[in-house]
Amino acid sequence: MQDSTGLPLVPPRVVPVLDPGFRPAGLAARAFRELCRGTPGAVPVRLALVRADGSVFRFDAAVLPAGHPRAAANLRYLERTLKFLLWSRGGHRIHFDGPAPLAQGLAAHYRDTSVGRFDSETVGERMFDHPITVVPTRDLPPERSIARPLGRHLAGCRIGFDLGGSDRKVAAVVDGEVVFSDETVWDPCFQQDPRYHFDGIMDSLRKAAAHLPRVDAIGGSAAGVYVDNRVKVASLFRGVPRDAFDREVVDLFLRVQREWGVPLEVVNDGEVTALAGSMSLQANAVLGIALGTSTAAGYVTREGSITPWLNELAFVPVDLRPAAPADEWSGDRGCGVQYLSQQAVGRLLPAAGIAVPAGMPLPKQLEHLQERMRAGDARARQVYATLGVYLGYAIAHFADFYDLAHVLVLGRVTSGSGGDVMLAGARQVLAAEFPELASRIALCTPDERTKRHGQAVAAASLPAV
Repeated sequence: MQDSTGLPLVPPRVVPVLDPGFRPAGLAARAFRELCRGTPGAVPVRLALVRADGSVFRFDAAVLPAGHPRAAANLRYLERTLKFLLWSRGGHRIHFDGPAPLAQGLAAHYRDTSVGRFDSETVGERMFDHPITVVPTRDLPPERSIARPLGRHLAGCRIGFDLGGSDRKVAAVVDGEVVFSDETVWDPCFQQDPRYHFDGIMDSLRKAAAHLPRVDAIGGSAAGVYVDNRVKVASLFRGVPRDAFDREVVDLFLRVQREWGVPLEVVNDGEVTALAGSMSLQANAVLGIALGTSTAAGYVTREGSITPWLNELAFVPVDLRPAAPADEWSGDRGCGVQYLSQQAVGRLLPAAGIAVPAGMPLPKQLEHLQERMRAGDARARQVYATLGVYLGYAIAHFADFYDLAHVLVLGRVTSGSGGDVMLAGARQVLAAEFPELASRIALCTPDERTKRHGQAVAAASLPAV
């Protein structure tokens, strides 16, 4: 079976019970690579994705010769690969060593299609100040990845916060021990006035400060992309008009820092998830994936450092069927957010025959699913089993782009016994379809202490004093 672009779509051995049409991106990529290896005259292609900070990410591949009956798959394979690289690593300039028609096709994609323009405008212009450009060249820069030690500073009186799409959490931490924690429900994503966000953050910080003799440092995690504490792109501020975003949101955390007058560090929530996992496991090469309002991810290298990579796995392709569900923001189909978040839950409830009132918010839909699971409803178990299959195939695909020893899975979607069903399903996928990965990647969830306070402690540990 293949899609309209000629890319082979491989049915999974472990079929998600509520979504039999699912066609994992990782299986399609493996099948295409195998096809190229077995095809005489396959053409080498070299890619280098360049960031303004000097980072260079290399990816070598092969494509089918122009006369091959499936040569139409070449462009789709390269574009989906670059989609993953763009949203996991970041960058704006693509150095391309390969057939000229493919370089032209990629350039046209980022210039002329709505999905390509979204990537160019969001990753290229908003994050790295330049639209995505494709540069045909035989002279590719060498790989260069920047990583920095960040966090693990526990001494003193610190505040750690985490800003999610449905709640904000804060903790007061003294020498690594949590002395106070609080969780406040909020609805930031579609608020037009950034004062709502600023006031909410300050309210949480004041609550924590009231339980400390002094505040030495503040560390935070939030959904989005942050560079030097400046907001580049963040779903938390989606509702803020662009002019107000540029005027009041970009430097919002710098303003918070001025108000408190102490070292402050804010990074993507996925990075803090991975850091918390690394600190808890006392291990490195950790990919943390938080399944909540969206899909947050972060990575700790084998050396124990956090990278400046984007790790925005909500936007990477995990399903390549043409009729895959579309992401409401980018319009692209088959992206991680529709499979590894509360959005996936909302999509699967009708397929399971579990009715919810029209207009019920996604967090409430998740609570309803968890209630049905506690009541022993077999339909709820099917939802979690399906999510587990998604997770297993996604992890296998992520392993093509990350050096993994541990994958830490957490977030509201994994709470309760449903999370156990999910992890069992993911492990089943790895054992049945990817035994080489099952033998070297440990799939785990946080212990109870880390679940309660790990994210806050890791966030609080970000700034050096």
